[in-house]
Amino acid sequence: MVIKVFLASSSGSTAIKKKQQDVVGFLEALKVDYTPLDIACNEENRMWMRQNVPEEKKPTNGIPLPPQIFNEESYCGDYETFFDAKEDNSVYAFLGLPPPPGSKEVPMEERNGDAHREDEQAQAAEEEGEGGEDVAEGETADDEATEGETAGDEALAEEEEEAVEETDEVTEDTQARAQEEEQEEADEDREEEEAEVQEEEEGLEETQEEEAE
Repeated sequence: MVIKVFLASSSGSTAIKKKQQDVVGFLEALKVDYTPLDIACNEENRMWMRQNVPEEKKPTNGIPLPPQIFNEESYCGDYETFFDAKEDNSVYAFLGLPPPPGSKEVPMEERNGDAHREDEQAQAAEEEGEGGEDVAEGETADDEATEGETAGDEALAEEEEEAVEETDEVTEDTQARAQEEEQEEADEDREEEEAEVQEEEEGLEETQEEEAE
C-alpha cells in the first residue's frame, strides 16, 4: 500500500505551505513511506486529485486544496481530518495502515471490540438496575422512614445541581461563541487560500496555453 500526498510545490499561500510541511513532517517522524505528488507542475496529478476527492469532501467551489492524502486509490482525507486523527492518536487508522509493534495506537479491530464490550457492560448495568427495582418494591416501613429523613438532603443537592447547571450554561455559551469565531476565521482563511490557488491555477493554465502555441 502506497500513501500518496498531493502537494503544491510552488504555492504562494503560506497557510497551504505550512499544512503541507506539517503532514510531510509528521509522516516522516512516524517513518511512514509516502509518495509526494506535485499538482503545480504536473497537470495529470492535479486532475487525478480533483477527480478522486469525494464530492462530499470538496469545498463549495468544487476545487480541493492541497494537501490531500490517499492510500493507493482510497481517499484518506485533507489536512483538517489528518490533524484530527493526529490529535486522537489514530493516524495509522486514518491512513488505513496497521499500527507498528509498540505503537500506542489501538488497531481499529480492537477499538470496535472495546465498543462492543462497553455496550455489553451498559446492558448488564441496566439489567441489574431492573432487578434492583424489584427489590425496591418490597421495601419495609423502616426504609420509607429513612427516605423521609434524607428528603431534606436531596432538596439541598438539587439546589446545588441547579447552580452548577447555570454555571455550565454560561460556560457553554462562552465556548459556543469562541467556536463560532474560530469557524469564521477558518472560513476566511480557506476562502483566501482558494482564491490564491485559483489564481495560481489560472496562471499555470495561461502559461501552458502559451507554450502550446
